Amino acid sequence: MGKSVKKAPKSSGKKRFSIENDTFFDNDKKRRRNFEDDNIESSDEDEYGEVNGGEEVEEEEVETAAEVRKRIAEAHLEKLRRIKDEQDKGEEGSDEDEEREREREGERDTWVANVLQQEQLEDSGRVRRLIASRVQKPEITEGFRVLVKHRQSVTAVALSEDDLKGFSASKDGTIVQWDIESGKSEKYKWPSDEVLKSHGLKDPQGRAVKHSKHVLALAVSSDGRYLATGGLDRHIHLWDTRSREHIQAFTGHKGPVSCLTFRQGTSELFSGSFDRTIKVWNADDRAYITTLFGHQSEVLTIDCLRKERILTVGRDRTMHLWKVPEESQLIYRASASSLECCCFISNDEFLSGSDDGSIEQWSVLRKKPVHIIKNAHALQTLDRLEHTEDKRLSNGHKENGINENPCMSAHSWVGSVAVCRNSDLASSGAGNGSIRLWEIERESKGLRPLFELPLDGFINSLAFAKSGKFLVAAVGQEPRLGRWGRVSTARNGVALHSLQLSD
Repeated sequence: MGKSVKKAPKSSGKKRFSIENDTFFDNDKKRRRNFEDDNIESSDEDEYGEVNGGEEVEEEEVETAAEVRKRIAEAHLEKLRRIKDEQDKGEEGSDEDEEREREREGERDTWVANVLQQEQLEDSGRVRRLIASRVQKPEITEGFRVLVKHRQSVTAVALSEDDLKGFSASKDGTIVQWDIESGKSEKYKWPSDEVLKSHGLKDPQGRAVKHSKHVLALAVSSDGRYLATGGLDRHIHLWDTRSREHIQAFTGHKGPVSCLTFRQGTSELFSGSFDRTIKVWNADDRAYITTLFGHQSEVLTIDCLRKERILTVGRDRTMHLWKVPEESQLIYRASASSLECCCFISNDEFLSGSDDGSIEQWSVLRKKPVHIIKNAHALQTLDRLEHTEDKRLSNGHKENGINENPCMSAHSWVGSVAVCRNSDLASSGAGNGSIRLWEIERESKGLRPLFELPLDGFINSLAFAKSGKFLVAAVGQEPRLGRWGRVSTARNGVALHSLQLSD
């Protein structure tokens, strides 16, 4: 089992506190006024404008967390009922008697209950959708299409819960929201410095004379209401996706914010930074919750499912599984490489990519990888792999048709990994000119390579549709966190590849 570490200290002691008690916010009087008497206003109101001191402002009713969950659940239930009604449409005549109508309603409710039960099993990780074997190899003419163009390297990409909208950010500070079907895009506009300061922005630290708009990470909440971005200015910026307006700036990190994730089904936000810490926030309450310590170097990647557990990778060659309620962590160590990225397969399994070109599969019960694929993104073409009987990359040795040292270049560093939620389909990206798809075998028996999807440039972020029907990639001429490599032929932007699933 992973090495158990004593409880991670919190910056605020044992007691959790709201953002107005954080020392990082002492100098911002306008920000503090918004939290006076612990009244939290909803994000779609003009809550950060001027307040007339002598006038009483009528308080509007704020939706509680329980009410939000109830609303989302009822909407999902109604959606399933509509799907079943559409499936049954036309099967019965319009002159049905009342008894038959009741039977149909009963059949519909039974179907909805079975679907909800299956979704619950998948979300808990007890059931895994087997879709990797159904993915058909695309034709030569079928490739990635550029959905959105950016001027500089795209650093992050995310999809909404319904897979209808996408979000991307780049090194030039551009944040774009786009439609999957039409490709129509809309930019998020940065407000003026005065507005940003009224939202909580602090003055630049160190030698910086102005705030950098360079974005390194973004995340969208499950309800699609919030978009969080972070970058070199050490702030976490919260946006309203409906109006595309800036609503809050969280401060506290002493280094660039390198990674962000929302816990599924909640407004709980986790951020990782070059200051070696992970911070926890609540987007609904606009509140800072706590800080987690444990990494000895920069935090690079973060991921979270429904449980209050987060997975992080740092430049200290470790991966940490944080149990937030228990304030404890498990540490997993890479043998000879530096981990670059990670993601959950399930609550008990993880995937990581390294700077030596390896992909590692981990189990919560073992502190070492249960399976390693070396040279997963070698620079040369792996044509001979197509003719091997097993078609697997177990160790990257010459008998598999691979040179032992093809991954010394930064172009072969695995910069992103992704798993289609609750399924056995995974992907990985580097800068060697292709994205690889993998099948996650049962009982942690390893990864089986499926095929490659050619795409020039550094693959800085990947995201699957929940259905597994398409994959989006953040592509850049440069790596996400630096400029130690360059692919001049790459097109900075978001690329989408459709995946055909057999019945």
